[in-house]
Amino acid sequence: MSFSISRRATLRAALVAGIGAAALAGGLAPASAQGVTLRLSSPASPTDQRALALTEVFAPAIKDVATFQPHWNATLFKQGTELEAIARGNLEMSITSAQELAALIPAWSIFTAGYLLRDADHQKKVFASDVMDGVKKMAEDRLGVKLLSVMYLGRRQVNLRTEKEIRTPEDMAGLKLRMPGTEAWLFLGKALGANPLPLAFTEIYTALQSGAVDGQDNPLPTVRDSKFYEVTKQIVLTSHLVDQNYLAISKRVWDRFTPAQQAVIQKAADDSAERGRQRQLALEAELEAFFKEKGLKVYTPDVDAFRKKVQAEYAASKFAADWPAGLIDRINAVR
Repeated sequence: MSFSISRRATLRAALVAGIGAAALAGGLAPASAQGVTLRLSSPASPTDQRALALTEVFAPAIKDVATFQPHWNATLFKQGTELEAIARGNLEMSITSAQELAALIPAWSIFTAGYLLRDADHQKKVFASDVMDGVKKMAEDRLGVKLLSVMYLGRRQVNLRTEKEIRTPEDMAGLKLRMPGTEAWLFLGKALGANPLPLAFTEIYTALQSGAVDGQDNPLPTVRDSKFYEVTKQIVLTSHLVDQNYLAISKRVWDRFTPAQQAVIQKAADDSAERGRQRQLALEAELEAFFKEKGLKVYTPDVDAFRKKVQAEYAASKFAADWPAGLIDRINAVR
């Protein structure tokens, strides 16, 4: 499985790199942005905090500059194909992840590593610092994608339909854990001690219900929003990833806007990301009680044991060879 995914990623990277270069070459000269429709494709549901923030904050803030047209539940483009669609010029915006970027730009895999970012505040500060200038430029130069803002998705937890108590990574052995279908995501699942299986987000509920998978990992707000608690029995608070998405826009489309219009869009992106961030943090604080009321067992395992194993797996992995020298230390130094 890992070979086929790796080969597919290599082929996609070559394809998109060429398309992205062509897209940028065609978009260097600013043109009129009047009447621009910014279509966004995402597998998120309309009630997801990211979706709500973009609908309530981003859309009205840019109405005099462009029309925001979101497509949720992967109804416009299949999950994982959005970056290619932007590079091809077939899509204007997406909510992408470090894992999707890493499939095309290996250096981005540093942001897929478990137990790297400390919390939501650290995540926001890292994105805004010059620490990420180099990898952001890679996305622009190779894919024709500009990352506007970081969106806090929450701390990812392990959510299982099985009843066996999980205390250490060894207890995860044999568990079929759903992960998105990129090499970076599957590696994280393996590092946690599970048997990771690639599956689209829109298929998780049915897979849990039927027993095709034993569990999935997502932040608590996503577990509630997608009603995964209806078909699971426990939530193990591993907090293995301070999950982040990025609000992305086509660089070619971005360059069509004037500096003043870009400033409006940038502020709207940051404001909507902050709205979503604060709501996610509030939800995380209250959802443990909600899931317990629904009959789920919610508990904290030996997080130090998970952290030690996961960090050791990444340090010895092929991913680490692609990480820019000194970047881990620079990330850790952000306060």
